[in-house]
Amino acid sequence: MAEVLVYVDHVDGAVRKPTLELLTLARRIGEPVAVHLGAGADTAAATLAEHGAVKVLAADAPEFAEYLVAPKVDALQAAYEAVSPAAVLLPSSAEGKEIGARLAVRIGSGIITDAVDLEAGDEGPVATQSVFAASYTTKSRVTTGTPVITVKPNSAAPEAAPAAGTVEQLDVTIADSSKGTKIVSRTPRESTGRPELTEAAIVVSGGRGVNGAENFPVIEALADSLGAAVGASRAAVDAGWYPHTNQVGQTGKSVSPQLYIAAGISGAIQHRAGMQTSKTIVAINKDAEAPIFDLVDYGVVGDLFDVVPALTEEVKTRKG
Repeated sequence: MAEVLVYVDHVDGAVRKPTLELLTLARRIGEPVAVHLGAGADTAAATLAEHGAVKVLAADAPEFAEYLVAPKVDALQAAYEAVSPAAVLLPSSAEGKEIGARLAVRIGSGIITDAVDLEAGDEGPVATQSVFAASYTTKSRVTTGTPVITVKPNSAAPEAAPAAGTVEQLDVTIADSSKGTKIVSRTPRESTGRPELTEAAIVVSGGRGVNGAENFPVIEALADSLGAAVGASRAAVDAGWYPHTNQVGQTGKSVSPQLYIAAGISGAIQHRAGMQTSKTIVAINKDAEAPIFDLVDYGVVGDLFDVVPALTEEVKTRKG
């Protein structure tokens, strides 16, 4: 069976959930080979093996941390040349899509981004995408070169499938041309204790209807009761009510949780483009004609300042 490269998204060897999803999808089309760049490969190996990695190609170099993505592209290209894989899978994060695009250009291959499913086909892997604000579902395959595919988080449930997970050192040469942009400082993000927005199983978002930064604690309280991440519409972010890092939409982050709750969000196409692949969508809006109701599984017509606190208390009561 052909091997499939899986780029490992991790923090010092702590493997993030989207990588486990990629390993699950990779097993549908071949044997997963994980590519771990940076420190912590020995720590990550057990988790990667548990989820199906037949081997782990590991490389660590200071350039991975000192420069932007180009050195990682050098490493992934080295892994590609060593393995000759049937496909290369990466998470659909900002970094993952940039690495994937640069790799595709280097190896002369086609790329598919933001896939939500993956299956084996007679002529290569077939990726499913949700496009045009969920108006269409498309199935695509790369016709030139080795498919490079980025997959949205929460597209598959991670499944354990123990494999060898043998760690092998990957020989990487970092080109001088990959050192053109250096990272000069880092500021750790202040932890809220909530899940990462793009990886969360539940997201609660607030929009223009929240009517001010001072009212966003209403949204946060519901999110905390559910163990959810907090999102915001572009209107709320542009008004300065919530940080841009929490924006959901075409110019923000794309999310695909099991449950998405939109409170006070009208449902503009820009917002829908970022949350349309959520498995279950609930909207709370006092405007019964709001476009968001065309997309939802469940809709509540009412004032969010009445509905959301009541929902929060009900969740707390049931959990207690």
